[in-house]
Amino acid sequence: MTFNGTWKVDRSENYEKFMEAMGVNVMKRKLGAHDNLKITIQQDGNKFTVKESSNFRTIEIEFTLGASFDYSLADGTEVTGLWNLEGNKLVGEFTRKDNGKVLKAYREIVGDELVQTYVYEGVESKRIFKRG
Repeated sequence: MTFNGTWKVDRSENYEKFMEAMGVNVMKRKLGAHDNLKITIQQDGNKFTVKESSNFRTIEIEFTLGASFDYSLADGTEVTGLWNLEGNKLVGEFTRKDNGKVLKAYREIVGDELVQTYVYEGVESKRIFKRG
């Protein structure tokens, strides 16, 4: 239940480069870098409810650890995949529906921050959130 709470993006590392690797156009990359993303996570055993709200959209996702589900990224990219818990880290593996390439995502609590790491085509990016 460590992840429970509301998290507001504080800073990003290599995020524009990651979005570029994902094929996000330059205008969306500029906007995405300043999206004021806020994530609310509610964990109940193996079930998670995640509400994402940003300057662009607000969505709510429900998933169960180890169960595959479909998801649409903020830029409209469709993926399918799942989250698992490995130790204290949420590990996600998602396959793009348009090209079959894999996007890996990690969420872990480091100190008092939620660190989200994305890896796609060898490009790694981090988004660091503080409780909000």
